[in-house]
Amino acid sequence: MAQHASAKKRIRQTETKRLKNKYYARTMRNAIKNLRNTTEKAAAEEMLPKVTSMLDKLAKKNIIHSNKAANLKSGLTRHIAGLE
Repeated sequence: MAQHASAKKRIRQTETKRLKNKYYARTMRNAIKNLRNTTEKAAAEEMLPKVTSMLDKLAKKNIIHSNKAANLKSGLTRHIAGLE
């Protein structure tokens, strides 16, 4: 158990950040899942900029790695291109 005040504060901060990151990651996964489950091309193309923006913001905040965001965006774009 932490003894110093600074260590206790660091534990509190880490827990707060962990919960926020968990929320953002779950929101991202749900948005990606909804986009992949969309069968209509027009609806998927409408959703893509929102999801892309979300991925860019998460990468900027270091919640996900920038390469992971790029790979996800690429995969989603290819998925939409394959829809009819």
